Amino acid sequence: MECCSNTSTGASSPSSFSLSVTQSPEAINTPDTQKSVLFDEDIAADPLDIGENASPSFIMVVGGLGYIGSHTVLELMKADYNVLVIDDLSNSYESVLDRIKMLATEYCAIHNKPVPALHFQQLDYRSPLMRSILANYSSYRVCNKPAATSSARFPYSTLQRTDSGIDMEPEDTPEPMLQRQSRITGVIHFAAYKSVEESIRMPLKYYMNNVCGMVEFLGLLEEFGIKNFVFSSSATVYGEGANCGAPLREELCVHHPETFCDSDGVQLQAIPGVMGLTSPYGRSKFMCESILADIARSDASWSITALRYFNPVGCHESGLLGEDPRQKPSNLIPVIATVLTGTKPVLDIFGTDWNTPDGTAVRDFIHVVDLAQGHIAALAASAAGRVKAPFRTYNLGTGRGHTVREVHESLQSTSGRTIPVREVGRRAGDVGFCVAEVGRAESELAWKAQKTLKDCSVDVWNFTKGRCPVTDEMEY
Repeated sequence: MECCSNTSTGASSPSSFSLSVTQSPEAINTPDTQKSVLFDEDIAADPLDIGENASPSFIMVVGGLGYIGSHTVLELMKADYNVLVIDDLSNSYESVLDRIKMLATEYCAIHNKPVPALHFQQLDYRSPLMRSILANYSSYRVCNKPAATSSARFPYSTLQRTDSGIDMEPEDTPEPMLQRQSRITGVIHFAAYKSVEESIRMPLKYYMNNVCGMVEFLGLLEEFGIKNFVFSSSATVYGEGANCGAPLREELCVHHPETFCDSDGVQLQAIPGVMGLTSPYGRSKFMCESILADIARSDASWSITALRYFNPVGCHESGLLGEDPRQKPSNLIPVIATVLTGTKPVLDIFGTDWNTPDGTAVRDFIHVVDLAQGHIAALAASAAGRVKAPFRTYNLGTGRGHTVREVHESLQSTSGRTIPVREVGRRAGDVGFCVAEVGRAESELAWKAQKTLKDCSVDVWNFTKGRCPVTDEMEY
């Protein structure tokens, strides 16, 4: 199977089912801009419809064409979910949609089942036009008991409008009343900025999109009766607790008092809060979790799952999906890939004086396909009633740590190429050790990471090698 690669210097591959979208990376606003011009564009009259599955329900994936989002959309379709993707293409390419469709179609053909529907809208999730999209996926049913409006819980939301454009208070609602019923049965939210280094330089940008944007979005979802929410969180919420040298368990960062048992069965009380958050990015994730916990505590009809990612790496085994952002990569493995492709001459290792076996930082590297399947497990656990509270956090990692040098050596061995390194000082916001305790996800979500660091290296090289200049070192 062949597919032309997407890079930050080339246009997206042609699409037989594309919307009218500017294909040039230079022509589209990126996360470095303060306000997306996509706010001013019209939505498509009819969503892009791919597939044959007649099920009326959809999972909405916001930021669904990015690195983790695209793999999650594919895994959702393989698990028979219809998917609505919202993405403004500020840090992704529309051609990713072609690849998802191709892989999903092949998978369904092999397993002799219909292809689920895949809808796409190019839009910033903060745009007022999101209301029109959600309205397209809603119907009405007669309700004999008036339901509280979203204004009671979100009095400051700018999105509280009826279809007629007139605000209505509960006392103005007649009996019986029409109540919205959405075909969107769950939302997975990936649409956050994610660079630790950039967040230190531009904190306001991160708080406006990651925090303020999510609050407005939640108000809109509640208005449409959509209360099943999976949040893309991060291990950065543990702050300096990551330097304790032991795997991190969810109780180290809670938002309301929580009772738990330690490894010896002793009952303990977790105190809300966290120490030493190291970046505005990490603080934005902690703030979002706190907001979600408060909402779920006030209204138990919400089902909110926050998945704390450790270090996602790897690519789809086909080589068609991988980490290919428009922006300059900052994570370890995509940076190594830029050295392999010749875009960057050397790999900088930030800090060689950490308290670790070889002095370089230790991270819990989880394959992106395992991570994507964790989202499907969260949806299934919520539907089956296995999630213990209206708001629940889960670590998604392997429970095993690898140093930066180990990752470098693994990719060097897999590719058969020399990857030059340069040792430099620590970066602001970094921690030395960050590994997950994964027992909660294993027991409550029935999920466990399956792939190894070697698997990650093989898949990254499979995705990268087509863009590498040919050298005598290369072996196929």
